[in-house]
Amino acid sequence: MTSSELVVTEIHQRVCLIRLNRPEKLNALCHDLIVALGKALDEAENNPDIGAIILTGNERAFAAGADIDEMKDYTFAHVFLEDFITKGWEHVTTCRKPIIAAVAGYALGGGCELAMMCDFIIAADTAKFGQPEINIGAIPGAGGTQRLPRYVGKSKAMDMCLTGRLMPAEEAEHAGLVSRVVDADKLLDVALEAAINIADKSLPIAMMVKESVNQAYETNLAEGIKFERRLFHSCFALADQAEGMQAFAEKRNANFKHR
Repeated sequence: MTSSELVVTEIHQRVCLIRLNRPEKLNALCHDLIVALGKALDEAENNPDIGAIILTGNERAFAAGADIDEMKDYTFAHVFLEDFITKGWEHVTTCRKPIIAAVAGYALGGGCELAMMCDFIIAADTAKFGQPEINIGAIPGAGGTQRLPRYVGKSKAMDMCLTGRLMPAEEAEHAGLVSRVVDADKLLDVALEAAINIADKSLPIAMMVKESVNQAYETNLAEGIKFERRLFHSCFALADQAEGMQAFAEKRNANFKHR
């Protein structure tokens, strides 16, 4: 296990678990935490022995939003010239390895947006999601008005962003924001089981799956199908494809080499 002040990482087989570690502030996303998170993500991305990543917080909060104390004195010139949020916050979206968000407690504002940047969300039954920026005279700035409608539809996204109300875990699952809801005391066990399952598969194939599903949100159906088809064809250049199909034919477990 390695740690910094603001981020703690653990290795579980081929999984890197990254824990936001600012409990006294409900993991509010300050500049230094975002920098530490980026470094942890880079280390996991560049480690050939890591096949999947989990991003989590603690039982009280995944992340309760951006650090308002840090932001309140910013000016337009500062946020525009510094390209605030774009630098650092979107780091999660550039990772090619699969990332699971394991969410308990509050995932609000930037915390909700950070969870949505991950590939899918497993939520504890205690989780609460929200985009309450309107309550402090702002709008979501890290994708809340763009990613949230793609997950839950226009009506619920408008409801959440205009009223600032919180969405409990059960509603979030029904709306399509999270993939599943589990008991809070089992959250990390379930997330680790899913991540280990993914990491045991062929890494290049898992990366192709991630890239192809994400393409569905960036293009029309015909172009998306074409993109998927070409990736499918390219699978046949991999040793893992040959091993996987041969193992299936021989009724044995595949021994993937991640190449």
